This record gives sequence, structure tokens and C-alpha cells, in this order.
Amino acid sequence: MPSTLRRPELRSAAGWLACEDVAAQERFLSELTEGELLALPFLFEFWALAHQLPPEGAWKTWVILGGRGAGKTRAGSEWVRAMVEGAGPLDTGIARRVALVGETMDQAREVMIFGESGILACSPPDRRPKWHGARKMLEWPNGAVAQVFSAFDPESLRGPQFDACWVDELAKWPKARETWDMVQFGLRLGEHPRQVVTTTPRNVAVLKEILALDSTVVTKAATEANAANLAASFLSEVRARYGTSALGRQELDGEILEDVEGALWSRQVLERARVDMPGALSRVVVAVDPPVSTGAKADTCGIVVVGAMTEGPVQDWRAVVLEDASVQGCSPVWWAEAAIAAMARWEADLMVAEVNQGGDLVQSVVRQVDPLVAFKAVHARVGKSARAEPVAALYEQGRVAHMSGLDKLEDQMCLMTVAGFQGQGSPDRVDALVWGLHEVVLEASKAWRRPAVRAL
Repeated sequence: MPSTLRRPELRSAAGWLACEDVAAQERFLSELTEGELLALPFLFEFWALAHQLPPEGAWKTWVILGGRGAGKTRAGSEWVRAMVEGAGPLDTGIARRVALVGETMDQAREVMIFGESGILACSPPDRRPKWHGARKMLEWPNGAVAQVFSAFDPESLRGPQFDACWVDELAKWPKARETWDMVQFGLRLGEHPRQVVTTTPRNVAVLKEILALDSTVVTKAATEANAANLAASFLSEVRARYGTSALGRQELDGEILEDVEGALWSRQVLERARVDMPGALSRVVVAVDPPVSTGAKADTCGIVVVGAMTEGPVQDWRAVVLEDASVQGCSPVWWAEAAIAAMARWEADLMVAEVNQGGDLVQSVVRQVDPLVAFKAVHARVGKSARAEPVAALYEQGRVAHMSGLDKLEDQMCLMTVAGFQGQGSPDRVDALVWGLHEVVLEASKAWRRPAVRAL
């Protein structure tokens, strides 16, 4: 085997080779013996992406978090191979008894074993295990076996014992905690039993607990990391459709998006609010939450554009959050220019700005940039959470929609609780959002309901 394949810094030699010219590629292949050429397709360390290779160290659990199609299944299959295979087809490996646990028995069989990236597809002919359907078991030529289990039946893991385990899509198991606990009790053979978890992340308690353990190591990758093995049309379509929405960040970027206990907004509610087009609007408002500080380390100036359709009965009024134009680390004139630019982009009717901290200075800064801008100063008379609660109720009623590109704002929203903001710093973007929705829906509805004063 050429020395380049044994160099530790070249963990993905195929990527290196693909970047070379044709002459270098031909020279590399010509150095291989016939046996090495036949073995090359099954030499995973040559082809693997960085997140598909197990980290160094004496870890107990390796968690591979990735977006759809990021290569998690292939990494799990190849890890099982590396555990059970020896130097020769009949030589023993590190593990002799393996557990393969999927959401259902059918999914474990069709994805982990028979899938395009499953164990059988990854195994060379002389080391390919045999599937015993009646026993739900794979058996390798060297005598190693792997039993298949379903997360719907955690009790089936009572009794068997293992020295390795591959857990697939843990975050969507119906009985995740019960099944995971049973796996841990059975993982007791050998000198150092280990397990790998391949999953698209979700906000699941048992997964977060696993990630917090000192014995856990993690690798992460977005869907695009495996772009060479995915249809270009798939990548362009899913990114265009889901982008940086919460669902896109979870399913494509492999992020765990958490909901805080007592939060006024949940990810589920915000996902239901997603729209592609704003529709007809009666008015548009730019809401501003100015920062107290200035300069490079200044707080973010919350600037949120909100539109509304306020025709017909008040219960039919709807609002849409059009843009988060917030800016950070700037002078007052800079954020004023950013807010006025947002008004121009959306042809807004009014700028609403909180003036508790800056007083008349806030309006004067805005007037420096545009003396004729329609401006309304608002004063906070209650706490942030109390002010946000009626706005959150509009979301629960399905009366507020979100355009794309609001992920930073939505992250703050999911950290705003009845007890206050649970994130770092100030919820500047949320404050601006709340002022905007108060103006276009809540304050406007009060005026609509107020009875007209009759002339005497």
C-alpha cells in the first residue's frame, strides 16, 4: 500500500486524489498491486469524510449528528465492519457480538443491513456476513454475529449481551429512554465495549443527556458535506425550500434546536407560521429597539419589519413578520440608517421605536437621517415578558406568519419565558418584534373596538 494512505493527516485520501491532475491519479493507481486495487473500494479510511471516522481516545459512545444524506448510515456500517473484521476474512476482530438497534425491525433491516449504505453493501465479498432472517441476525465468516432489535420492543434487549452496538436514528425512537437503558445494561462484553449513535438531531431529552456525558464524543456534518454522493437537484430543492428555517437547520444542518421550559414560543408554533409570500397588506411598520451602548461592542439594535392585513372584522386580522434587519456594534446614526433603509425596502408607513433609554435622542438621531420619516415613540410600562405574552397569544391563534430568514429572531423568541429571557444579553430582536405586532394588531384593534364619540 502506498505510504500516502498510511499518513494520519490524510484522513480522506480520496478527496486529496480527486484534487490532483489526471497524471497524478494514474501514477497513484499504477503503484497499487492487483490486490490493493480490488481492496480499494472497501477501504473506508480512503473514501471517508472527516465526520465519518471515529475520533481518537477511550470514548464509550460516539454520536454522529448530521443532516439528511450526510453519510451517517455509511459511517455506522463501516464502524461495525471495523469492529468485527480481523486482518484476514477468518480472523477475529475487536467485537464478536454486536447489537443493531433501529426504530422498527423493518427499518433496521432495510436501512442498516440491506440499504445502499448498509452493512451488506459495504462489505467485500470474502467478508460479507450472511443474513439469517428467522433469527434476525447477521453472521460473519469469522464467527462474529450481529442481532437486530426494534426500539418499539425494549424488553427484547433483556438477556442478550454485547461488546459493540450501533444505534440508528435514536432521536425519533418511540421508546427512546427505555430502549437506550436496555442497551446500556447489555453492553458488557469485552475489555472496552463501545457504541455508535447515528441520528438526525431532535430536541430529545435522552439524546441531550448522552451528549453531556464525559464518555461521549461527537462528530457533526450538514447535508452538503456529502454533496458528491447526492443529487444536485435534491440539494438545491431542499435548501431553497427549507433554507435556514428551524426544520432546515435540524434536518439539513444537523442542529439540535431546543425549547426552553415555559417559553412563550415553541419551534412547533413557529414552523406552523412559515409562509413563502406575505400576501396583501394594509400597512407595514418598522419596529426598533435601540441599544443603550455604542461602538464595536455595542448591543444589537433590534430592527424588525412587520406587515398586517387589517380589513374586515378584527378577529380576521392577520400579521406577517417580513424581515429581521437588526444590526450590531454600530453608532446611533448607523442603526437609524439601517431602519430607514428597511422602511424604504418594504414601503413602510411608520417607524415605531422604544425610547425608555434614549428619550428624545432616539427620535433626533432618526430625524438626522430622514427629517420627514413617520415616527412614533413608545414607552415600556410593563416588563418584557408581560409585554410579549399577548403577542405570543396571536401566534397560538395562528394570526402571525413568518417569512424566511428569521432564524436569529426565532432563536431569541424560543428563549423568552414567562419568567424572563433565558438567553445571553438582551432580547433586542424580540423586543422590536413585540413593538411591531403591538402596533399593527393589538393597538389597532383597540382603536377599532373603541366606540365612536357621538356629537351632542
